[in-house]
Amino acid sequence: MSVDMEKQNHALHVEEKRPFHVIAKPGGAICNLDCGYCFYLEKEKLYPQTRKWAMPPDILERFIKQKIESDDAPTVHFAWQGGEPTLLGVDFFRRVVSLQKKYAGEKKIENGFQTNGVLLNDEWCAFFRENDFLIGLSVDGPRHVHDRYRVDKGQKPTFDKVMKGLEILKRHGVAFNTLTVVHRDNAAFPVEIYEFLRKSGSIYMQFIPIVEPASGGKAPVTEWSVTPEQWGDFLTTVFDVWVMRDVSRVYVQLFDVALGRWLGLPSALCLFAEQCGDALAIEHNGDLYACDHYVSPQYKLGNIAGQSLLSMVNSARQRQFGRDKSETLPETCRQCEVLFACNGECPKNRLGQASGGEEGLNYLCAGYKKFFRHIDPYMRFMAGELAAGRPPANVMVWAAERAGGFAARRAGANDPCPCGSGLKYKKCCMKYKTTSVKGADGGAGVEYGKVN
Repeated sequence: MSVDMEKQNHALHVEEKRPFHVIAKPGGAICNLDCGYCFYLEKEKLYPQTRKWAMPPDILERFIKQKIESDDAPTVHFAWQGGEPTLLGVDFFRRVVSLQKKYAGEKKIENGFQTNGVLLNDEWCAFFRENDFLIGLSVDGPRHVHDRYRVDKGQKPTFDKVMKGLEILKRHGVAFNTLTVVHRDNAAFPVEIYEFLRKSGSIYMQFIPIVEPASGGKAPVTEWSVTPEQWGDFLTTVFDVWVMRDVSRVYVQLFDVALGRWLGLPSALCLFAEQCGDALAIEHNGDLYACDHYVSPQYKLGNIAGQSLLSMVNSARQRQFGRDKSETLPETCRQCEVLFACNGECPKNRLGQASGGEEGLNYLCAGYKKFFRHIDPYMRFMAGELAAGRPPANVMVWAAERAGGFAARRAGANDPCPCGSGLKYKKCCMKYKTTSVKGADGGAGVEYGKVN
């Protein structure tokens, strides 16, 4: 092959379009809070010369243009985060929307915006509603757990301000979900946190475990990191409440992603994908990093001012970064019965040792094993319902039967169906009868078969 042909093939390779996600940090790590567990605040130290923490207009335009052009999908997603992006002001994001319209062509643009909620007001929320932004609101639960770590720069609690922001979002009809960090303190209150979020109006919930390596000492993680046992207990406890009452009413990200894995679908979350490398982070000055959790010099891919977004996404370094997730998996994980569900989770959490001293076991392994084993029969049932063209919410009736429950037995023909479909019982789950099958956990289980 000629040198010119090799160069041409290389150019085609690096510019190959493929799905990828970029978390944009247009204001860098600058934040108006001082959350005790935040891993990103220290990233300010990477840019000691920065005086104005805002993505320059030319970098912002280059990023938006290239992100749209790099995506073959009819809908292009943008994710805005920080630090705290509201510190940039509404006009900055009016400029964002203007640039997106300029380059969108026939494509639809969707924006996600993660905020601590403290600065939300009518102007912000009217803008979000007008431009269909999806807001992620960070809230760690009721006051006594939220204020444990989520404090402002003066170490004052923020719960009341966040709740005020939530009410303004709801008043303006802004679509939102809640992001709850699970740490060593609030992990003890799974039901209280879930019920609080539900009653606050959150029907889309994300639960994120805090795992931060300790800088010294004997402990592998910081004192605020959730323990593997706590994480497993938290997830299974919330799941047990959800599966008995709230399927198809409340959506918990980890549960939805897990169902996808039981259906044999690719993971919708990079945490549980076999490989990673398709979820990158761009800093305020245009520096692109391999991942939001790997914003450090050794994982910097380049800068969008001098390199195209696609060339960095498709670079050999980034592709190897993505393959490393599966290639460095301990042998213990490769033999695990729940490998299909977790794939070793995020490499940043691989801080432990497997049996025999092999490095690279995920710190949260015991918790995930407990969770995935616990949900297996329910996931199998829901996957079966979907395969049969029936609503997965039928699992609530099944779960009640399995627990010696109440819902299916008490519902009258004209009562609302216990599955939450909104139909009368006789028009929904009453049309199915139960027959004995072998449950995934070895129990009797039940299955719905249509009544002739």
